[in-house]
Amino acid sequence: MWLDEELFSLESLDDGLNPSQLLTSDPVALLQHLRRRRRAKVCPVAVERIHFLPPTQPQKILCAGLNYRDHARETGAELPSSPTFFIRFPDTLCGSGEAIPHPVQSDAMDFEGELLVILGQAVHGKLQRREALAAVAGYGIFNDISMRDYQFRTSQWTMGKNFPHSGPCGARVTTTDELPEGASNLYLRTEVNGDRLQDGNTADLIFDVAALIQALAEVMPLYPGDLIATGTPAGVGFARKPPRYLQPGDTVRVEIQGLGVLENPVIPTRLDTAEPPA
Repeated sequence: MWLDEELFSLESLDDGLNPSQLLTSDPVALLQHLRRRRRAKVCPVAVERIHFLPPTQPQKILCAGLNYRDHARETGAELPSSPTFFIRFPDTLCGSGEAIPHPVQSDAMDFEGELLVILGQAVHGKLQRREALAAVAGYGIFNDISMRDYQFRTSQWTMGKNFPHSGPCGARVTTTDELPEGASNLYLRTEVNGDRLQDGNTADLIFDVAALIQALAEVMPLYPGDLIATGTPAGVGFARKPPRYLQPGDTVRVEIQGLGVLENPVIPTRLDTAEPPA
C-alpha cells in the first residue's frame, strides 16, 4: 500500500486488514489509522522488489467506447447521445511492469490510455450524481490494448478487446479524497518508446464518471472491486496516417495526473498458447 509516496506491506501495517476492505472502508479514516501504524517503526518496501498485480479481482470490467470528444472527431464518429459500453474478462488484466504479449495472428495491436474507476460500494438502480460518485473507492490507470483487425471485423468489439494480458492496469489505486471530484480535469498522456502519442484531459470526457456509473447501475448491479474504463482521448495508433501499431520490443507508458504511471513492455507470443514465452 502507498502511503505518502512510500510503499508498505499491508500485513506489516495491519495484519487484520485484507485488500477488499481497502475498497469499502472510509479512505480518510483508514489512511489516518495506517499512518499511525507506520510510525511504529514499520519499514517501507523497495518498489523495485514489487511485482504489481491488477488492483482488484472484479466481477465486471465495463469499458466505455468513444467517450472523448477529440477521439470521436479523429475517428469521424458523431458525438453519442448515450454512452457505449463493451465488456472485458478478468483474465485479460495484467499489472504495471508485466509484459503484454503481441499475438502473432494480429497485425494491428493498438494502445488506449484511460482513466480507470474502481468501485467500493454495491449500487443498482437509478442513482443521483452524488450517489454514483459515493460508490467510487478510487481511480487508477488502464491501457485498453486493442487488436483493431479483430475489433473491426464486426460491429461488436468484444473479440478485439479480450486477448490474454491485453488489459494493463494499476499501478496503484488513488483514493477519491486525493483528487478533484470525479477525477475531473486531469491530464492523460501516453508514450510509446518515449514518443508522446496521446495528450488529453479528463475534462474532455463526453460522459463523466458519475454519468457512466448512473448509466450502468440503471441496468445491472455493480459491486466493490468492479472496474469501469472511461474511454481514451485522441492519438490512438489506428487513427494516425499512416497507422502506428505496437510491435514486440515497444514500451508503452501511460501517465495520469495524480495517479502515477502505468508502464508495460510488448513481447512476442505464440498462437497456440495464452501465455507469453518464458
